[in-house]
Amino acid sequence: MSAPPVDAIEKKEQPVESQEAKAQPTEKSARVAVVQQATSTYGDSSDEENEDGEEGQPEIEDEQILEDLPDDTQEIELIHSKLFAISKLGLSRFTQLKKLCLRQNYISVLDPEALGPLTELEDLDLYDNRIKHVGTALDTLTKLHTLDLSFNNLKHVPHSLPKLTTLRTVYFVQNRISRIENLSGLGRTLRSLELGGNKIRKIEGLEELVNLEEVWLGKNKISKLEGLHTLKKLKILSIQSNRITKLEGLEELESLEEIYISHNGIKKIEGLEKNLNLRTIDVGNNDITELENVSHLSNLEELWMSYNKIETLQALEPQLKHISTLETIYLEGNPVQAKEGPHYRRKIILALPQLKQLDATYVKQI
Repeated sequence: MSAPPVDAIEKKEQPVESQEAKAQPTEKSARVAVVQQATSTYGDSSDEENEDGEEGQPEIEDEQILEDLPDDTQEIELIHSKLFAISKLGLSRFTQLKKLCLRQNYISVLDPEALGPLTELEDLDLYDNRIKHVGTALDTLTKLHTLDLSFNNLKHVPHSLPKLTTLRTVYFVQNRISRIENLSGLGRTLRSLELGGNKIRKIEGLEELVNLEEVWLGKNKISKLEGLHTLKKLKILSIQSNRITKLEGLEELESLEEIYISHNGIKKIEGLEKNLNLRTIDVGNNDITELENVSHLSNLEELWMSYNKIETLQALEPQLKHISTLETIYLEGNPVQAKEGPHYRRKIILALPQLKQLDATYVKQI
């Protein structure tokens, strides 16, 4: 079993490919590497040409980076390429482009003339740049499915977003956004919304997003669970590291399968009576004193309750023993662990014989 996600800004998570994994820099200059890749794909390259990227060789100009790529190229990746702008790349000729990745550069302005002709674009990745606003640069990208503007300097959700009526997944992780807005018009297509690591204080502006399946709001300043009642198809709610003190407002989320709400100030497990499809509950690092109100969750597979204030194992059997699907439970860091001492692990396994994992280790048969 893997540990629960700490959130979108440290995962990418979870339902999607890791942001960190995608962001690894190339060993050679990416400017040279991309040209070498294009050459080897569309023609032969000699050993001498493959040495062009070694230290000491002059870097190519922006205008030259993509010059060897054919006009019908469908994917372009320029990661860690020291780009300050996109206006000189000649992107406008790639009218069949479907994926454009410009991660880990220094781009601060998006040029509408450069991006405007890319009307077939489905995936635009601008993770880790210096973008403060997008203006009208995205207005024509009406076939865009995935947009990643994480780790930039955005203060607002882009106003042009409603024009992108095919969007399914958007990432605005680790920006300076203080309000959830400008999402109206995306209700038909949007499935995943990531706004972790911002300055959001209130859950709002989600009412029309009735097809959302994942919401990631970790590491904000949210103090109350609210504004979620229309999200009937929501499967994953991640709202870790906020200021929430009560589990509430989840009654309408009958499709909910995973909730991650660790590192808050929750004192009691409650309000889950209608969430019968829950498979994973992460309430670690809160102020919970008792295991309760989960006995009805017959599909539960993983329960994470580390570092709370639980002092007894008495509730384990009545709350969990009958749940045959339960495979993993975390209780380490609670007062009961020190209280039970060497008997802690054995007592839990005897109470819950269906377990496959207790805390960080697999369960061995007693």
